[in-house]
Amino acid sequence: MGDDSEWMKLSIDQKCEHKVWKARLNGYEEALKLFQRIEDEKSPEWGKYLGLIKKFVTDSNAVAQLKGLEAALAFIENAHVAGKTTGEVVSGVVTKVFNQPKARAKELGTDICLMYIEIEKAEVVQDELLKGLDNKNPKIVVACIEALRKALSEFGSKIVTLKPVVKILSKQFESREKAVRDEAKLLAVEIYKWIRDALRPPLQNINSVQLKELEEEWVKLPSSPPKQTRFLRSQQDLKAKFEQQQAIGGEQSDEDETDTVAAVDAYELLEAVEILSKMPKDFYEKIEAKKWQERKEALEAVEALTKNPKLENGDYGDLVRALKKVVGKDANVMLVSVAAKCLAGLATGLRKKFGTYAGQVVPTILEKFKEKKPQVVQALQEAIDAIFLTTTLQNLSEDILAVMDNKNPSIKQQASLFLARSFRHCTQATLPKSVLKPLCAALIKQVNDSAPEVRDAAFEALGTAMKVVGEKAVNPFLADLDKLKLDKIKECADKVELPGGKKGGGKGVDKKPAAKAPPPAAEAPHKSSAPPRKTQSAASKPSAGPSKKGKPTSAAGGKSKKNPDSKEITESELSAEVSEELAAGVLPASCIQQLDSANWKERLASMEEFQRAVETMDTAVMPCQALVRMLAKKPGWKETNFQVMQMKLHIVALICRRGQFSKTSASVVLDGLVDKVGDVKCGGNAKEGLTAIGEACSLPWTAEQVVSMVFAQKNPKNQAETLNWLANAMKEFGFAGINVKGFINNVKTALGATNPAVRTAAITLLGVMYLYMGAPLRMFFEDEKPALLSQIDAEFEKMQGQSPPAPMRFTKKATAAEEEGDEGEEQEEDGGGQDIMDLLPRTDISDKITSNLVSKIEDKNWKIRKEGLDETAAIISEAKFITANIGGELPLALKGRLGDSNKILVQQTLTILQQLATAMGPGLKQHVKALGISIVTVLGDSKPNVRTAAMTTLQAWVEQTGMKEWLEGEDLSEELKRENPFLRQEMLGWLAEKLPNMRTVPGDLMLCVPHLYTCLEDRNGDVRKKAQEALPTFMMHLGYDKMSKATGKLKPSSKDQVLAMLEKARAVMPAKLAAPAKTGGGKSSAEPSRSASASRSQPASEEVDGKPEVKKVRGGVAAKKVSTPVFTEHIGSLALPHKLWYCVLSQGAAGKKPAAKSQKDEEDKSGPIFILFPNAKEQRIKEEKQLKILKWNFITPRDEYVEQLKTQMSTCFAKWLQDELFHFDFQRHVKAIGVMIERLESESEATISCLDLILKWFTLRFFDTNTTVLMKVLEYLKLLFAMLNRENYHLTEYEANSFAPYLILKVGESKDVVRKDVRAILAMLCKVYPASKVFPFLMDGTKSKNSKQRAECLEELGCLIEGYGMNVCQPTPAKSLKEIAVHIGDRDTSVRNAALNTVVAVYNVCGDQVYKLIGNLSEKDMSMLEERIKRSAKKAPPAPAKQSAPERSQREPPANPNATFLRKPAQEDPNKLNHARQNAQHTESSHPSIPKEFQLDLDMIEMDQSRVCELPDLVQHKLDELLEPIMIPEPKMRAVSPHFDDLHNSTASTINFVISQVASGDINTSIQALAQIDEVLRQEDKAEVMSGHIDQFLIATFMQLRLIYSTHMADDRLDKKDIIKLYSCIIGNMLSLFSMESLAREASMGVLKDLMHGLITLMLDGRVEDIEDGQQVIRSVNLLVIRVLEKSDQTNMISALLVLLQDSLVTTAGPPMFSELVMKCLWRMIRFLPETINSINLDRILLDVHNFMKVFPKEKLKQLKSDVPHRTLKTLLHTLCKLTGAKILDHLSMIENRNESELEAHLRRVVKHSGNLSGLKSDRGNEKTGLRTEDRMSKAKVSDILSEIFKKIGSKENTKEGLTELYEYKQKYSDADLEPFLKNTSQFFQSYVERGLRVIESEREGKARIQTSAGTAGRLIPQHGVDSSLSSNNEELKPAVYYERLKILRQRQGLENTSRDEPQQRPPISSLLSSKPSVASSTDMLHSKLSQLKESRELYQQEHNAHSHSPTHAHTRSASPAANLDDLKKRLERIKSNRQ
Repeated sequence: MGDDSEWMKLSIDQKCEHKVWKARLNGYEEALKLFQRIEDEKSPEWGKYLGLIKKFVTDSNAVAQLKGLEAALAFIENAHVAGKTTGEVVSGVVTKVFNQPKARAKELGTDICLMYIEIEKAEVVQDELLKGLDNKNPKIVVACIEALRKALSEFGSKIVTLKPVVKILSKQFESREKAVRDEAKLLAVEIYKWIRDALRPPLQNINSVQLKELEEEWVKLPSSPPKQTRFLRSQQDLKAKFEQQQAIGGEQSDEDETDTVAAVDAYELLEAVEILSKMPKDFYEKIEAKKWQERKEALEAVEALTKNPKLENGDYGDLVRALKKVVGKDANVMLVSVAAKCLAGLATGLRKKFGTYAGQVVPTILEKFKEKKPQVVQALQEAIDAIFLTTTLQNLSEDILAVMDNKNPSIKQQASLFLARSFRHCTQATLPKSVLKPLCAALIKQVNDSAPEVRDAAFEALGTAMKVVGEKAVNPFLADLDKLKLDKIKECADKVELPGGKKGGGKGVDKKPAAKAPPPAAEAPHKSSAPPRKTQSAASKPSAGPSKKGKPTSAAGGKSKKNPDSKEITESELSAEVSEELAAGVLPASCIQQLDSANWKERLASMEEFQRAVETMDTAVMPCQALVRMLAKKPGWKETNFQVMQMKLHIVALICRRGQFSKTSASVVLDGLVDKVGDVKCGGNAKEGLTAIGEACSLPWTAEQVVSMVFAQKNPKNQAETLNWLANAMKEFGFAGINVKGFINNVKTALGATNPAVRTAAITLLGVMYLYMGAPLRMFFEDEKPALLSQIDAEFEKMQGQSPPAPMRFTKKATAAEEEGDEGEEQEEDGGGQDIMDLLPRTDISDKITSNLVSKIEDKNWKIRKEGLDETAAIISEAKFITANIGGELPLALKGRLGDSNKILVQQTLTILQQLATAMGPGLKQHVKALGISIVTVLGDSKPNVRTAAMTTLQAWVEQTGMKEWLEGEDLSEELKRENPFLRQEMLGWLAEKLPNMRTVPGDLMLCVPHLYTCLEDRNGDVRKKAQEALPTFMMHLGYDKMSKATGKLKPSSKDQVLAMLEKARAVMPAKLAAPAKTGGGKSSAEPSRSASASRSQPASEEVDGKPEVKKVRGGVAAKKVSTPVFTEHIGSLALPHKLWYCVLSQGAAGKKPAAKSQKDEEDKSGPIFILFPNAKEQRIKEEKQLKILKWNFITPRDEYVEQLKTQMSTCFAKWLQDELFHFDFQRHVKAIGVMIERLESESEATISCLDLILKWFTLRFFDTNTTVLMKVLEYLKLLFAMLNRENYHLTEYEANSFAPYLILKVGESKDVVRKDVRAILAMLCKVYPASKVFPFLMDGTKSKNSKQRAECLEELGCLIEGYGMNVCQPTPAKSLKEIAVHIGDRDTSVRNAALNTVVAVYNVCGDQVYKLIGNLSEKDMSMLEERIKRSAKKAPPAPAKQSAPERSQREPPANPNATFLRKPAQEDPNKLNHARQNAQHTESSHPSIPKEFQLDLDMIEMDQSRVCELPDLVQHKLDELLEPIMIPEPKMRAVSPHFDDLHNSTASTINFVISQVASGDINTSIQALAQIDEVLRQEDKAEVMSGHIDQFLIATFMQLRLIYSTHMADDRLDKKDIIKLYSCIIGNMLSLFSMESLAREASMGVLKDLMHGLITLMLDGRVEDIEDGQQVIRSVNLLVIRVLEKSDQTNMISALLVLLQDSLVTTAGPPMFSELVMKCLWRMIRFLPETINSINLDRILLDVHNFMKVFPKEKLKQLKSDVPHRTLKTLLHTLCKLTGAKILDHLSMIENRNESELEAHLRRVVKHSGNLSGLKSDRGNEKTGLRTEDRMSKAKVSDILSEIFKKIGSKENTKEGLTELYEYKQKYSDADLEPFLKNTSQFFQSYVERGLRVIESEREGKARIQTSAGTAGRLIPQHGVDSSLSSNNEELKPAVYYERLKILRQRQGLENTSRDEPQQRPPISSLLSSKPSVASSTDMLHSKLSQLKESRELYQQEHNAHSHSPTHAHTRSASPAANLDDLKKRLERIKSNRQ
């Protein structure tokens, strides 16, 4: 016993685990007491025992085990966590307790199982018990069966799932153990109690003796259904109810009774049998056999297989077709009936899965009803009835209607009988008005048929319909029938017995109809889907049948909205006499006498009496028709006095409003009213009358009458006014019931009218109709002329986003009915707005779908298949709109093609299906199962383009059909089951997008859940991601509980994971759209939805204000009834026209909120909406860089992005605004954006501080599908970017990256208006973000799958290139253009066109170089391009390079990023732009927070490790202070991200930007820019940042000089003082610049030439002298010219002056003094020569002199008026010779053909005279052949020849030939100048030409060893500096030497051949020109500079240049500015690396 004391001290849980059984026993006893003591079910104490409970039940000691079981039971009953132990404990009970001999142990074991079921773990328990049935120990099996029986008996069949139990039951009957068989029998009896006969089929295979015993037992059972006696924890309310009833001892009510028994479908309990593989192998041959016996054999074999009650799904298409053929064509009727039985068997066995084939078979069966033999007819009836249950009446209605007019009475009779039988299975929901209306119309025709059997069948069908949907719904269709026939129909309705068990008028419950009702198994799904019905008393309305929300829904919407009893007022026409009599009874005699008096005053008096009489008359006795006939009595409507006429019209309106006014009365007056509508004086009264008639006789009827009357007249005034009246009336009455078709043709007539007022009125009317009908309205007008269409579109655009007003008027007779809540038609879940589609005229194309066509589509040869598809596409596109009937064969054939091995055909089929969707409209629904589901299968294709096409097609289908049809049945879950990652991710993405927009979903969605869970753990990451995204959308419909319950079947590990995900999903679950409910007193139906939304933790206020999105709904509105707070929750059911919600809701909401609360809300909202936090944005940028937060980059926004944005916004957005922005209701978003628009100006600074978040939120909106929100978003963005531009804000890269890509997505939107706005925003984006950075986003956009997006992006790229030149093309023009050119071969025409236009834009910028940039194109594409370029050349003005500079600068300040691009869609007016720019500057000054000065202190930045100076933007300066010395303030520093590049703040780009504004056409902008540059130049330490920008700056400056000279000076409007100020600024800047030699020397020759030209022109401008202070300016210019001559690079300066002199001598147009001043400058330069001779490049200068002398030979010079030029030249040469001596002859290396140069001879003479000739021998003798005459060809001719040659080189075919020609040309004209042709080409092309020429030369040298003169083929680009070691005999030099040199030079220059020493600007062209100047004109030069300036501006905005540049060449020409940036770049790099 000593041991005992040891364990006695242990704790209870330790005792329970002790190895001594007594200890354990003691532990269990104590645990039992403890468990009974703990009151809190969630106490932590329970947790200790979680792992021990299994040991309690599996204890090896029997005594301890008993106690353990008791303790375990107590634990399970009381502990909250007990559910976690279910699996292991029940498994332990089964294996270790059920085999115990003690009955008590088994009993406790069973109790434990039942207790687990009670705590909601039924599934797990059931699984474990079923596993136990496989145990070898019979005792365990018996105990398990017994436990199952007890569970079923106590909990009922709703909680114990019977299907798995029934499945294993038959196996238990085969057991060898009698005990097992007996227990199985008891279980079978128990199951039978619950499901009755549904148990028979599964047990049909057991031993017949056993079955007989069972039958005997079953018979003894009571007929009343059993009741649940034990309840789950969640069913405590039921439990209380049950106990209460037990106490009273009463019976349950009928309702509860039916509710208790779950309808179990036998079909569900069966195992599916696979029969396709079991079919006879030769079936298809035999079925075609000639002998009927063989065919019979084949059919019987199949019949035996189809008798299986449940069939496995598969492809039964071929089998169905074969059977259909037998039914339709086989002559042997016996075989027809066998085939019909097979079809019936297939339909019954496959159920919904057979729906796919229903459409093919039904027409054939209906046609076959012509057979007389009863057995055949019966078989066909069974078949068609079985088929009906697999599909819907809607899908079959077209086929049925098609045979209703058949000549054969049997067919008509059987079709009607089939309808009668079908109606029985319908409910009001499944038999909507849209289906019923055409069927009733057809049946009414048959009621009058000559054959009695047809009539009887029609009566039966109509009676059934009346029974199902109620008299009220059917009566409108029966208006034309006489009473006898109506009574007959009602009699039939009373006899009808519905499967639900109701008899006519609800006179008690009867048995199901035996004759025609299908077996209960087939019926079950329909029954269970309808709500349980209460029996109605005989007195209640005869609208039997279940309704959607417990109210009979009227289908009598539309025109006849009346109570069934208040029939429309009809009356016969009265004769004149009768009318007079009746009128005399109510009107004073004098009134009647004076009616037709000749005196108008008497007539007026008569009218006044008439009016008084009408006003006082009793409504009931008012003879309306008689009164209006009296009014129409002579002179009637021809009344000439307008006062009388006005009274008359007013009286008509009075009568209408006060009396019982009928359509007959209306037709008496309408003509007269219509005639006066256009009258100036009476028109108003006439319209009032028409409106009153509309109220009396309904607007639809009145509108139709009025419009047809007025268009029968010719009076345009009347027509216009009638249309205006109608437009207004529609707004007042609403659109309910309007028959658009009725007057659409008249509207078309009006649109074509010659009178503009009529056209305008028609367009206005269409605008109003568009409010109600939306986009489909446009379909009616597709064929109109484009001009008219654009007007209509403009009108529609105006209406976009507006909502129609709430109706103010109602048809009198409708009001009563409406107040009963009968205003809505049964609304399809998704088909809301589609009723207009029913109005379109549709073509039936079934006759064109021939069997020949179908066989083509199914042919083995793909080409024939393609042919078939092409034909199909042609048929559909020709028909435009088609009916749903496309034959049974076509859908199957197309379905086959979706699986075609040839992907092109798959895509073509998808395109056809898209076509089909548009053409067929809502009728497409019936093809969803047959064809639609196959589209889903294609989503699994491995090719992305096929998947995209499939998704597009799918979306097009869903748009027409709604989602409901897709979700019904198992088809979607079967697709999801396929283990195809592509299919799964596409499909889940699609479901996630569609489900949130649905109000209700079919229960079949639950079937997808297990597969969804599988996808959550898929190997493929994308599938997992999509599954997670779809999870919340599934949950919103199915609920968390159902979904968590569905995890029961998962493995434990998976289950935990999935449950965790479900929890997450629960948090982000979207709110369900408000369910349709009844307007009044519908509280009960609203409760669940309210509690559901509450459980989602929505704040109550949101619940109240929530305006759920409501689909379009038809019908009028009785809004005044709606005042209860229930209102918002039941919004959906009100049949409001779809946009009336705004008005009604706002009234409703206002009425609901307590006043105090609304005031408080208002106060909250008055504060700022954005809160300004300094540095918050920078912090966010930093966090994203460091990956602390998610980068804003996604394909569709996932929840984590939204959450992150919410968090970030919470700090800087007002709380209420954030709530609105993230509300699930789109209306709130619209409201929030509205507020943001209002506050945009007032909170601009705060807006900018939150800009990144605002833009991110807008990117989320781009993923919404709601157009209203989208339009509002775009409106805001336009205003936002305009504001940013005004504020001179530049987007950071971070902001642009998280916004631009998503904006570009929207450029592909289908709606024009959206695309237009997006393009406008993109245009504005380029003003606040460099175009070169927008370019890559657009390039990415061109890779989209959406063709519209591709096209628009390409168009936009074209605009950018047009507006900004080639430098926007990133990363390089060649790479970009190759990508753009690919699209020339696109499938889509618009994309092809856009790509061509873009390439043409490039062509306009850079000419033929475009062919090199685009790379290789296919011949077809290239020919298209060439054709387009040719056309554009014809149309377009000359390329920009040819425009004169001033003109260019006016149109588009070329280097200014704010310039208007030549954008097609949104062209802006340049004046407006300048105006806006000035405004921007004025607003600027009022914002002190923006840094004002242009400063960049690199040294300071390098020292400062923590901050980066952000360069400010341009600002307006005070002009007066400009000329004073400027105090430079300290740079203001802003803390920004250390990542310098990313913030778009590089110095270069800012300098570029400022320089670009120097050349601005706006004087202020230019002055401002100059002032900023001046600040930099005046500080020597800072001035170096200008290095590399000098040429650029000088170009801008002389462009401005030119602009002043040509434009501003001539403009009288400009104040001349401003011009003087501008001149002062320019001169001041130049003086600063040229005082710094290092910068001054950077100016290149071409630029200096133009600068000098500008300055000299200014000095000679007489207009300047006349202005005050003008003299001062001229003096300053003088000073400046001297400074320029001294400080610039001397070589460049002398060259520039020589060229300038040459130009001035050639053109006589300039001022005569010009050349004199140039020569003065040259003399000044000659004076400097002694000091500068060593630093100048003699070779260059001599080359320029040589060129000068070529144009002006000695003789020509002497002929000039003045000899000064000649003297000047001589002096220059003389001075040079004097300074260098004979060495000067070594410096002629750049001159080709020196021997022909006049210069050399002259120099030799000079040297000789100086006595310095050192015996240099002339080696020219053997070469001197003199100038050939052909060398002096005209420049034009030369350029033509060379153009031709280069074109050949550029083309693929003729490149070799071109090179040969070029070589020969160079041989012939050795000094030919190729530079102009090469300078625009790519580096690659230049080296290609050189290589080609070298190859040809070496070939020819090899053959003939011809010595070529140096420099002909060896080089294209002239070289210089021949080494002195080489002899001057150039023949010795081989081209290879030059090539090597060229290579070295190129490498030095970073692949640029632009070294300072090269004569790049002045290539030798001596032999090309005789009289023309050899130098490019200054305009040409300007334009080349201009393009360089453009390039440089964009180029500097690239952070990384493609080439590396060596900084060693200080004098690199600035046109390749990237080379000069090195020093600056290196420093910036250093700064960056320090920051990191």
